[in-house]
Amino acid sequence: MTAATPKGERRRQALVEAASELLVEGGFDAVRHRAVAERAGLPLASTTYYFDSLDELVTAAVELHGRTELESCRRRLAATPAGRLTDDDVLIEFVLDLLVGEAVTDTETMLLRYERLVATGRRPYLRPLMRVMSKELHELIAEIFARSGRDVPRGRIEELIALVDGSVVNSFIELKSDPRGVAARMLRSALSRDG
Repeated sequence: MTAATPKGERRRQALVEAASELLVEGGFDAVRHRAVAERAGLPLASTTYYFDSLDELVTAAVELHGRTELESCRRRLAATPAGRLTDDDVLIEFVLDLLVGEAVTDTETMLLRYERLVATGRRPYLRPLMRVMSKELHELIAEIFARSGRDVPRGRIEELIALVDGSVVNSFIELKSDPRGVAARMLRSALSRDG
């Protein structure tokens, strides 16, 4: 269902925001009708009034969270002075903020982020959205590299994303306390080989 009034639209948005917060805090299992309604401060019935299913609500929450992160990075990129991204440290932080999470340094938050990414694969209803979001992510990373003065082909961008994701996940397995630092070192090494 759609919210046809301003009040209805505000309620629907409050539910999406609450679901997004729960998703970030506790993963997909945390997003339940009752928990979302309580977090939004709305009656339980509002979740089924504004959304045909929990899947639809989860999809809206995933999209809100993903678009918020992409938009935050776009704003930062636009505000970054020309030439600043030629500094490898600044470039690497930009890319890691986009892939690992802006200013995320604690392992638990990163672990939840990667659990969400992996769990998305088990939710076929999210695949169309994730394909769109993945394309936008790749385009934004390409823009970041272009602003840094590096011509990085699309295939290489995919490799660098896989390198970051793999190094973060491996650091979880190895119980290393600094997954972001590990990813930064791996990315720095790969970029230095690209010249």
